[in-house]
Amino acid sequence: MNLVKEQFVHQSVEQSRMEIQSGGMPLTLVRVFWRTLLVCLAVGSIGLAYLIYPATPARSRFMGFDGFIILPKGGILNVLDYLTVDERALLVAGESTGSVFNVAMDAGPNGTGETAMELRGAPSVHGIAFAREPDIAFVTRSGANTVDVIDLKRSQIVASIPVADDPDAILYDAASNLIYVANGDAKLATLIDPDRRTTVAAISLGAKPEYAAIDSLGGLLYQNLKDTNSVAAVDLIKRAVVGQWPLASCEGPTGMAIDSEHRRLFVGCSGNSTLAVFDMDQHRVIASLKIGGGPDSVAFDPSLHRIYSAGRAGKLTVVQQDVADSYRVLDQIRTHYGAHTLAVDPVSHRVYVGYASLFVRPRVAVFSPLKAGGS
Repeated sequence: MNLVKEQFVHQSVEQSRMEIQSGGMPLTLVRVFWRTLLVCLAVGSIGLAYLIYPATPARSRFMGFDGFIILPKGGILNVLDYLTVDERALLVAGESTGSVFNVAMDAGPNGTGETAMELRGAPSVHGIAFAREPDIAFVTRSGANTVDVIDLKRSQIVASIPVADDPDAILYDAASNLIYVANGDAKLATLIDPDRRTTVAAISLGAKPEYAAIDSLGGLLYQNLKDTNSVAAVDLIKRAVVGQWPLASCEGPTGMAIDSEHRRLFVGCSGNSTLAVFDMDQHRVIASLKIGGGPDSVAFDPSLHRIYSAGRAGKLTVVQQDVADSYRVLDQIRTHYGAHTLAVDPVSHRVYVGYASLFVRPRVAVFSPLKAGGS
């Protein structure tokens, strides 16, 4: 009787083990699955917290962090694009919300700076340029394929100028009194008369333009062409491309800044995270430096001979120009993922970096250079 009972129990246990394994997943695999899931959730939570919370930037011997200028919250995800600064204001493009933020130049750091204006419009606002008329700015909107004319004093859109597809970068050339608009998908540039507020010409570029820079001494405009890894020279008076050259070792040129005095272009290469230094007279790249990942914006401070780059990986790269052909990376400062756009004020030498934000208010980080790398 006892023997029969033991056999029955033994058979039941063995049968249960077989049933568990025959269910499609052994117990060990179940445990591995749940542990892996928990690890993924933990890592995902840390990553989400990093994306949401814009922590203080890393310390640097070369740049001091002054604080944040906090902007009004737009939506769940807030992406900023180009920043434009001069003695009139700091203008910030809110790409995801369609807002243009006008921040007074005397706004203090640490979140105390007040936004003088938030003007909303069509989605996908990108570049902002001042012309010679006071309190007037020109803004590209790829969501509507327009250049909006904004009266900053009245906080109103006073005109909308239709342009070709995908208006992005925009600059004002004082010598020709023209607004230059780079139309990415259309692979051309639109020229606008800022006084009559109407288009006057279109220039075929033959490739997708990104950012551009104007040579104040030579009179030409230099335009990055992203899909051909090249740079074109545009004569705005003749309204024609007058030269095009390859950017050796540069993949996906995006941001650009210019040193007219030393005849150098500084090009951010998004595809291989480098800064290419281009000689405008010899028409060739003379230096290439590794910088933060996904560089998008580049700015130059001619007084301090410093080049700054910001990229989507969340690094503010500081490069020193020792002489026209000699450059060194001073620092790569951790900022925040998606902080890919910047501007430099040549008077105060402050550097403004636009942060992307998730759930929290968007902001602009403000940095000041430190003397001789000291604190």
